[in-house]
Amino acid sequence: MSTRRPLIAGNWKMNGLAASAAEVERMIGGAGPIASAGVDLLICPPATLIARLAALTTGSPIAIGGQDCDPRPNGAHTGDIAAEMLVDAGAAAVILGHSERRADHGETDAVVRAKAEGAHRAGLLRIVCVGETQAERDAGQAVSVVARQLAESVPDTATGADLVIAYEPVWAIGTGLTPTPEDIVEIHAAMRGLLRTRFGAEAEGMRLLYGGSVKPDNAAVILNLPDVDGALVGGASLKATDFLAIAGACAGR
Repeated sequence: MSTRRPLIAGNWKMNGLAASAAEVERMIGGAGPIASAGVDLLICPPATLIARLAALTTGSPIAIGGQDCDPRPNGAHTGDIAAEMLVDAGAAAVILGHSERRADHGETDAVVRAKAEGAHRAGLLRIVCVGETQAERDAGQAVSVVARQLAESVPDTATGADLVIAYEPVWAIGTGLTPTPEDIVEIHAAMRGLLRTRFGAEAEGMRLLYGGSVKPDNAAVILNLPDVDGALVGGASLKATDFLAIAGACAGR
């Protein structure tokens, strides 16, 4: 039995306004028993809501995180947000290297690594995303693509306390498609092996999340697979009932 504490993280992407605080209040109302069962809960709203939701969740089992950060601590970088600014707003974690950032903004593994180093400088938990496209999977390259992303996106100083890896096959994000349990087990086992080779015993504390069309009706199966230490949830994290149902499936494993 793993001693890694499961994590259910919600990525709100470009969704959420001030009124969304009502959903977070409902999440807080149902979070107690889940947290008591040993599950960490995290919501990553758009930057405009971080301070508001961080204040709302103070003293609750739910932490707040960001969806991206600039590698630099400050400077003349219009529109960018430093990791230190996320911390100042109340964030405890940040998602980095999501496939939407890699595709929409041309983020390379080197850029993701630099952002991860900046997040570490500010004291944030880093959730680094990896995953293959449909074309790469069809070509039999899924494991090699993820291996490259792990090698080049994750800093050498990462530890189990400050790094989480989220495997999100690009073709499963927001599509309703999910890999087979066997596919998920293959990738997560490969990731654990690669991390052990690189980080030794420290790798045993690094949590591996699955992400990509995680919903209440498939959460229990996914979250009970070997080396799956939680989930990075997209659309289903916008509704308290769905988010809590997924987290509850993790609590009951």
